[in-house]
Amino acid sequence: MDLRQVFTVDLLERYAAKGHGVITCMASGNDVIVLGTSTGWLIRHDFGGGDSYDTDLSTGRAGEQSIHRVFVDPGGSHCIATVIGTGGSDTYYMHAKWSKPRVLVKLRGLVVNAVAWNRQQITEVSTREVILGTQNGQLYEIAVDEKDKREKYVKFLFELIEFPVPFEGLQMETASSNNGTRYYIMAVTSTRLYSFTGIGLLETIFASYVERAVHFMELPGEIPNSELHFFIKQRRAVHFAWLSGAGIYHGGLNFGAQNRTPNGDINFVENKALLSYSKVKVVNRISEQIVEELQFDQTSETASKGIIGLSIDASAGLFYAYDENSIFQVSVTDEGRDMWKVYLDLKEYAAALANCSDPFQRDQVYLVQAEAAFSSKDFFRAASFFAKINYALSFEEITLKFIGIGEQDALRTFLLRKLDSLVKDDKCQIMMISTWATELYLDKINRLLLEDDSPDKRNSEYQSVIMEFRAFLSDSKDVLDEATTMTLLESYGRVDELVYFASLKEQHEIVIHHYIQQGEAKRALDVLQKPGVSVELQYKFAPDLIMLDAYETVESWMTRNDLNPRKLIPAMMSYSSEPHAKNETHEVIKYLEYCVHRLQNEDPGVHNLLLSLYAKKEDDSTLLRFLQCKFGKGRSNGPDFFYDPKYALRLCLKEKRMRACVHIYSMMFMHEEAVALALQVDPELAMAEADKVEDDEDLRKKLWLMVAKHVVEQEKGTKRENIRKAIAFLKETDGLLKIEDILPFFPDFALIDDFKEAICSSLEDYNQQIEKLKEEMNDATHGADNIRNDISALAQRYAVVDRDEECGVCRRVILSAGADYRISRGYTTMGPLSPFYVFPCGHAFHAQCLVAHVTKCTDPNQAEHILDLQKQLTLMSVEPNVNVNVNGGLNGVADDSITSVAPVDKIRSELDDAIASECPFCGDLMISEDKFDTCLHNLSRYFHLEMMYSASEIHSDFDASVDNPKSLEFRAHSFFNGNH
Repeated sequence: MDLRQVFTVDLLERYAAKGHGVITCMASGNDVIVLGTSTGWLIRHDFGGGDSYDTDLSTGRAGEQSIHRVFVDPGGSHCIATVIGTGGSDTYYMHAKWSKPRVLVKLRGLVVNAVAWNRQQITEVSTREVILGTQNGQLYEIAVDEKDKREKYVKFLFELIEFPVPFEGLQMETASSNNGTRYYIMAVTSTRLYSFTGIGLLETIFASYVERAVHFMELPGEIPNSELHFFIKQRRAVHFAWLSGAGIYHGGLNFGAQNRTPNGDINFVENKALLSYSKVKVVNRISEQIVEELQFDQTSETASKGIIGLSIDASAGLFYAYDENSIFQVSVTDEGRDMWKVYLDLKEYAAALANCSDPFQRDQVYLVQAEAAFSSKDFFRAASFFAKINYALSFEEITLKFIGIGEQDALRTFLLRKLDSLVKDDKCQIMMISTWATELYLDKINRLLLEDDSPDKRNSEYQSVIMEFRAFLSDSKDVLDEATTMTLLESYGRVDELVYFASLKEQHEIVIHHYIQQGEAKRALDVLQKPGVSVELQYKFAPDLIMLDAYETVESWMTRNDLNPRKLIPAMMSYSSEPHAKNETHEVIKYLEYCVHRLQNEDPGVHNLLLSLYAKKEDDSTLLRFLQCKFGKGRSNGPDFFYDPKYALRLCLKEKRMRACVHIYSMMFMHEEAVALALQVDPELAMAEADKVEDDEDLRKKLWLMVAKHVVEQEKGTKRENIRKAIAFLKETDGLLKIEDILPFFPDFALIDDFKEAICSSLEDYNQQIEKLKEEMNDATHGADNIRNDISALAQRYAVVDRDEECGVCRRVILSAGADYRISRGYTTMGPLSPFYVFPCGHAFHAQCLVAHVTKCTDPNQAEHILDLQKQLTLMSVEPNVNVNVNGGLNGVADDSITSVAPVDKIRSELDDAIASECPFCGDLMISEDKFDTCLHNLSRYFHLEMMYSASEIHSDFDASVDNPKSLEFRAHSFFNGNH
């Protein structure tokens, strides 16, 4: 038990009057204390700012002066003081920022006993409306602004006419309403407490009491210093206390109350009580018991007179007491620490709980309530209170109480309430209590099931408990042990609740299996459609669901794009094996068509299954459309169809779908088999199949011969009519078959006269073809002669080379003597000139320079080939002439009749082709070397030349005239090149 005192007294200031007489009055607000003395001095102590100063209000007044009353607003800025002397009384106003006070002239002669500040509206610079209570029983309204240095106005409000006694205390509170500001005013005399209320201006409110009675409370007894105080909590008055002759009259303040007094005013006072007193003691206003008696450290001079009064600083929450010389501070420590006991003794449990400061105190309150309810056999209420106890009683003690009296329902209630009070960290205890509660629920349900014999239990207590139990399972699904709970539910035979709990725990397989057992396919499919349900369950339960409700199952499948139809094939085959009505929609076909056409499924198994179902239908039109559809059309590197053609052929042969077989044969390029089978079905179909072959003319003719043979053999008319039909058939082949092609199909005894017309027509066609071939042969002969003439003319072509023409590589003159003749060996030379090449574009190159340039610019393989040819040519030119006989032997004796230079000419020709097939500055080689602009320029200069010539083969009549050395003309053999 806490033995510390709630109230303690500390001496704040020993000689607070500072030698200016004795203290007569005191007021405080916001850490500011203002004292009035018997010699007319005001002494201000600002504990917040740390300063104090004295003001003499008796200056200029004759005789002895004394401060009668002093008042300070809650903010500590405004001060009102009344001075009484031999010359009368004056009331002063002083602001905290002023150095001297100002007399309120309009109040001269009035003795102010009480002041009510408007705490809601007052500011530091303005008092706003203030109510003053005087010695002669009058009330005035006054307002002062700090900047005006005087009162703004003074208004008379009210006067006690029948019983004119002094007002000893005033308090005011305001509240906002839709119509304006409502004022609540309390005023006390030594024996009465008056209440005023109204909306509007104070002057108007008090004027209304001229014609109606004022509500008041009167107590017997007399007291020299009656006081009225409001207890402020969060800027709002919540309690009042009136110090009267009969005791301390106190109560609560409810400014929102609607109770009316007999005169029509709102009665805002409630819970009134009267405390008797004899000395300065601390009394609990609830229990009316004396808690403590305060001892003040008084001097011997003031001890006999005692404490004069108390002062409250509502803003700072401080309490002061004073005697004639000293100021005491009354400190409050944990004022409400034992209030829970007070309220508990009064059986005000809600108030007791509100004043508890720790769990142990709350346990005591709950225990008293629980025991009271248990004693009165209100077990459910007792269970709720017991569940809130954490320390006073153990869990086992409480449960044994209910088990001992056989109250299973109350025990269940206790467990449920206990679960609400446990924290999440108590996982083991939560799981244990939840499991126990589950078993109690199941026991209750079974007992009700046995007791309730009514056929309809939907509105009974049984159904109510079922719903409550399911709600409990939903709330506790995360704390209940899954295996234990399912075992309990199964042992009590609660299949529906087992399924419900499995659904809560997302044990979808159990739920789906239950619905299938109950024949509720739609509900099972709804579970499968929930997010988070494994797609594997779709495949597992597909056979059962499609047999149970094919339409709903397929509709459910078609709403999803994540299913693999291949895994559904066993279920679909099982369904398809069952007999179905003739006009019934085949749900599997519907789903497979959805997969193939909408989802563009490419699985061969899916396509094969759909094809097999089409093959079993009486009408083969859908089968043929399916076979003709190119599902892979538009896809890169993909097939036109995805079913297995061999399987399709076997299936269609088995089901005798011959047209489909014809299509499959054709698709597999087995055209002979397709035509042969089509002839058994429809000759027109066979003709169409024969016409499909376009690339292979021989095969196409063979197929048409098969059709022709069938047509000839199947005709049953007269012989001449058969022949006419056969000849008409030939016209349908567009000339592919002739009469001689089909003659072997007719019998040997057929007369040739019957084919006379057809044979003559065929012979005429052959004759036209022969004449056409003769014309083509004549044209070819004429063209060959022209080519021979052109070749002969080319041998006489020549080119003119200027004497100062330069080599395109070394930039030396082409017709200069060569210093190195190694490259020229094997060539026919003219005097000392080096071998060179001249191209139709006009460019000329020394042979050696051209070889070097081309080998440098071309690819390595080609360069190696050129150098090899050059090496072979050089070796042949330096070796002695050898004879080659027909047997392949070599003779050292030259024989002009058998000597041949053909190998040298061949190698030279190959070398020319390798280096001089095109101008290196104007051909492809130039483009790769980025010399295209240079070539265009040179080509424009020499565009008149048309042919390339080899300088090594030039035979000319050389004019060596020194007088005219401007040009040399060479008549050369033409080196023909097809690219130029």
